[in-house]
Amino acid sequence: MTTREMTSHLEEALSRWEEQTLRPTLARLPERAAEFTTTSLRPIKRLYTPLDVQHLDFERDIGFPGEYPFTRGIHPTMYRGKLWTMRQFAGFGTAFDTNKRFKYLLEQGQTGLSVAFDLPTLMGLDSDHPLAEGEVGKCGVAVSSLEDMEVLFDGIPLEDVTTSMTINAPAAVIFAMYLVVAEKQGADWKKISGTIQNDILKEYIAQKEWIYPPAPSMRLIVDTIAFCTREVPRWHPISISGYHIREAGATALQELAFTLRDGIEYVEWCVRAGLDVDAFAPRLSFFFNCHNDFFEEIAKFRAARKVWARVMRERFGARDPRSWMCRFHTQTAGCSLTAQQPYNNVVRTTIQALAAVLGGTQSLHTNALDEALALPTEFTAMLALRTQQIIAHESGVVNTVDPLAGSYFVEALTNEMEQGCYEYFEKIDAMGGMIAAIERGFPQKEIQEAAYRYQQAVDRREKIIVGVNEYVLEKEPIEVPILYIDESVAEIQKERLRRLRAQRDNTRVRRTLEALKEAARGTENTMPYILECVRAYATLGEICDALKEVFGEYQEPPF
Repeated sequence: MTTREMTSHLEEALSRWEEQTLRPTLARLPERAAEFTTTSLRPIKRLYTPLDVQHLDFERDIGFPGEYPFTRGIHPTMYRGKLWTMRQFAGFGTAFDTNKRFKYLLEQGQTGLSVAFDLPTLMGLDSDHPLAEGEVGKCGVAVSSLEDMEVLFDGIPLEDVTTSMTINAPAAVIFAMYLVVAEKQGADWKKISGTIQNDILKEYIAQKEWIYPPAPSMRLIVDTIAFCTREVPRWHPISISGYHIREAGATALQELAFTLRDGIEYVEWCVRAGLDVDAFAPRLSFFFNCHNDFFEEIAKFRAARKVWARVMRERFGARDPRSWMCRFHTQTAGCSLTAQQPYNNVVRTTIQALAAVLGGTQSLHTNALDEALALPTEFTAMLALRTQQIIAHESGVVNTVDPLAGSYFVEALTNEMEQGCYEYFEKIDAMGGMIAAIERGFPQKEIQEAAYRYQQAVDRREKIIVGVNEYVLEKEPIEVPILYIDESVAEIQKERLRRLRAQRDNTRVRRTLEALKEAARGTENTMPYILECVRAYATLGEICDALKEVFGEYQEPPF
């Protein structure tokens, strides 16, 4: 039978099914809604058949794992060879508090560290800055100097553990602190591995934790990538992040498209700076959200690999297959967690984590059940880790590679995600690139409108959130213990900073800061100068302020 004959046969069979089987059933039992949609409000058909994927070519569009276009995974054996890195996001209070939590999680079987910093650190402020008041150690660990970083990783050999650090505007400074700690441990920079987020574009789009304007911020990122390419070759110098874009209200497609287009922007800047794409692209990494809609999320991850492979090979002419691979970390969706009936969050997180694994993630963080209320307690952090371990060792989903490949539904969704990505790329390219699009407010407006539409669907109860707009309880049956961070953390940090400034060589500090400013005014790579500031125990705030004198500060324009 020819392809045309097969298509005609399937169309006739589908029409017969609709008339003879479906129609009488609908007459007796109408469907629950006029339209079914994903979490992103994307319409979903009643039934998917070979007709929905007839245009797909197996080798071109799906292929084999470990081969272009990597739709089915970047490794030939995936989790049969090595499980994903189980990397619980952790950080609170002082470096002493978080160091203790790190060691506990490692004892429980966690296989990688992931550092959450407090808001002052994320903004490049020392713990004793007036604007840090009330925020020190509250949403993550307070790190103001090399001294704090030394405590944070005390007793943790950095050659033996991979570390991810979620920091953006002051990423180069925090990374320099990590490198100096490794240096003091006697570790070889060429052997340490991990990731620094270092993604300023999504800050302008969604999270809003910036310091400098776009151009100097991009200069710092390119400097970090160039430095790592030469000096820290196993390190991922950037984790291009869709997580915060999704948390701000983006759809799955918007998260995917804006994240990958940010990645294109970073590659373009590096290439313009004279870097060989195959020298740095294999160490680029991504960070995605995994929300509640099981199949939509799996399709998003599969499409991400396919789109990035094509972009790197065709748009940038990368020749090394490692440059085509989209490596990514996943975190379950914080915005999906509810303060109402918080134990339901264990179920939500399990579904999301399972989708991330079936989507082929390289590392994973599972949110704790109490994170809509506070930072995780030791118990809830352990339970979140156990969720990953049960999926890995008891569910059986790791036994074969990309088990949902060939599903008419999944392949159709994957293709829709891919095509939607390219449509967004065309719009952003026409604006002059992602920075130009951000300055026009394009991605910000797209996300705001998507968030508004979703909230309307929740308010109309078209989207049910269990315990919030349906199945509501008047009183919570179980009180959840929460982790409380008091103001003593700020007092401890202030005293440590006062003592540090009194004991260090302040002449050396001033000299290194002046050298950094001079380098920032020119074209030299700033990383070696930041490292010298850190070695002299200049604080995070002092280093960031020195760069502010040269680069200025960013003010978001009104849209």
